[in-house]
Amino acid sequence: MNQHSSATLIQSPALPTPTASGIWWGLVGVFAFSFTVPFTRVAVDGMSPLFIGAGRAVIAAVLAAAALAITKQRFPQGMQWLRLAVVAGGIVAGFPLLTTFALTSTSASHGAVVIALLPAATATVAVMRDRERPRPLFWVLTGVGVVAAVVFALAQSGGFGSLHWADLLLLGAVVAAAIGYAEGGLLARELGSWQTISWALTVASPVMILLTALSLASGFPSASPAGWASFAYLGVVSMFLGFFAWYRGLAIGPMAQVSQIQLVQPVMTIAWAALLLGESLTLTTVIGGLMVILCAGAAVRVRLAPPSRP
Repeated sequence: MNQHSSATLIQSPALPTPTASGIWWGLVGVFAFSFTVPFTRVAVDGMSPLFIGAGRAVIAAVLAAAALAITKQRFPQGMQWLRLAVVAGGIVAGFPLLTTFALTSTSASHGAVVIALLPAATATVAVMRDRERPRPLFWVLTGVGVVAAVVFALAQSGGFGSLHWADLLLLGAVVAAAIGYAEGGLLARELGSWQTISWALTVASPVMILLTALSLASGFPSASPAGWASFAYLGVVSMFLGFFAWYRGLAIGPMAQVSQIQLVQPVMTIAWAALLLGESLTLTTVIGGLMVILCAGAAVRVRLAPPSRP
């Protein structure tokens, strides 16, 4: 067998390519998600938080069911259904509903704190769930990046002040999304990236349809065209198309490494909040954003040590 044979090529090291590919797919997903908080803030001015949180999932579920039917995807098997329920509880129901209710009483910049905490939370869940073992330097860079993201987000929004119910909702959303991201990233390796979010949306659809109907009991929302456009984005992109790229990136992995790309999301979110909502963009935000990007860039370049498995 010569060195140009197909068998030789299959055995050659391929770590750099999938790692780079995973990072780029993750960046596409993060860019799509970065508009979620500002557009949610626009939507809550004319719609109830329950209608936004549940209704966007119904829109995405219709698209997901159509995609699954048209492409004739195979049904999940056995425990995959239970794992899909975990994903659905985290990112289809938990994160959207909790953040939407929180944003009725706080700014988009303040809500970006949620995004700043997500990478560390996702990496922690991934380590426990997938037994990944990042090197100590990876965690150091991750910690510095999280601190920088939180500090600049708090400074831009004026700080938390006293802890109130919106902050508790945001923290709950972080936990819910981290679990959904990590479990979804693992399932994407078995079912496919877009198939995972599609099945999760389908699993959650009966509950989300019921919640949407309850939200309409007091009447149909009266929102501006900008509000309806924001709602459409939340349903089509934030809840559906964005996960195509994000779960593909997590599936290629390494999951704990790719998840750190989300450290740049609060930078993007606050930038969109300034451009779209007129929220102030200060020197503190610019400096803090640069720190987050540098820390995230350094973290994704740190190789993961080979996982230690029993």
